[in-house]
Amino acid sequence: MCIFESMKSNIIISESERPLWQIPIAALFFSIAAFILLFALYNISFNEKGLILFLHRLEPCIYFVSVGIAFTFTKSIHIDVKNSKFRPTINLGPIKLGRWQKIENYEYVSVFAQPLQDGGYIFEVNLWYDRNKHFELYEENDYKEAFIIGYELSEELNIDLLDATERNNYKWIDKDEWKAKMKANSQV
Repeated sequence: MCIFESMKSNIIISESERPLWQIPIAALFFSIAAFILLFALYNISFNEKGLILFLHRLEPCIYFVSVGIAFTFTKSIHIDVKNSKFRPTINLGPIKLGRWQKIENYEYVSVFAQPLQDGGYIFEVNLWYDRNKHFELYEENDYKEAFIIGYELSEELNIDLLDATERNNYKWIDKDEWKAKMKANSQV
């Protein structure tokens, strides 16, 4: 599931929040890691053998922190339309890790089908810019949801939308026609 937010000159595409049941699991893993770290610090000896033992005790701590992070992180893309830059971020609670990158010219948005080994597809929404550079904004198993994200982004940036989901049959989308079709479907 994806959340698409548009605030005049800023666009945020983000994964939905983690399910509530994952928070206690993450807290459990972080607590175990903290206990291991405190135990390792309490019994530390400042000699070569003691430091080696301390490092060996940190190994499971790193494992538990990694699993805790896996239960808490989400990804998002921030696009600053006014200043022509974007920032992919990994969010760990209130902490956002990522850096801004400059975009000179927005070209178009594409929705692309990536085949999977099981015969299914994953649909990618890509933002193409600066002559053949692109950034993968979003992945989704559902074609319709990926296409709606691509459409909304292309509308916000006032650029074209390419449907590249059929191999060797790429189509530029007539967005006015698509809007009319969606409006007719919503009235039924």
